Amino acid sequence: MTGFSDSAWQRTARLRASIDALPFNTELTDGTLSVERFRGYIMQDALYLGQYSRVLAIAGARGPDATTLRAFASSALEAVAVEQALHEQYLTQFGVDPASLATAEPSPDCLGYTSFLLATAYHDAWEVTAAALLPCFWIYWDVGSRIAKQADAANPYRAWIDTYADEGFGQAVRTVIGITDRAAADTTDAVRVRMLNAFIRSSQYEWLFWDGAYRQRGWPTL
Repeated sequence: MTGFSDSAWQRTARLRASIDALPFNTELTDGTLSVERFRGYIMQDALYLGQYSRVLAIAGARGPDATTLRAFASSALEAVAVEQALHEQYLTQFGVDPASLATAEPSPDCLGYTSFLLATAYHDAWEVTAAALLPCFWIYWDVGSRIAKQADAANPYRAWIDTYADEGFGQAVRTVIGITDRAAADTTDAVRVRMLNAFIRSSQYEWLFWDGAYRQRGWPTL
């Protein structure tokens, strides 16, 4: 019998294959992604992580025991801190002051994703929040690990690739997978259905986030 996470991962296999085939990720792999597109992506991802960190903190506080709280506080939040440092590195490299993020506007995809996560954290069961948080970790690790095997060492985005292919990040992913599987095993069938729906929705938002970054999708002009 497979755990919840394995079942959810297989359920989203076609979507994840579509994520791999997105122009953003194929051009990131061969190093031809434009600086303009990557800069926009990094800025939006930094905004996203600011809200994602809040949801992680809420999930840790609402968790069933101190072990879960420590797991989110140490493994998950540490992984986010590494990502934020990477963002600051690239923003500085592109001549963008990281402090400017305080007034930056989230894109439709970024706002939609973070609003979904925050609404889930505040209004749904804790187990559902755990499932909603998992795709961000797991899909990035999966994409990063795959790209790392194909990308040239001189790829201008190698620092991004290496961050998500790193074993330390992988350990954080495995920690959250374990937490989510235990949560699913200890809850009801009805909650497990909501967990799966949340996992799928977050995976769909991952697709939208990368697609939106490549298309530079913004808000309609007034």
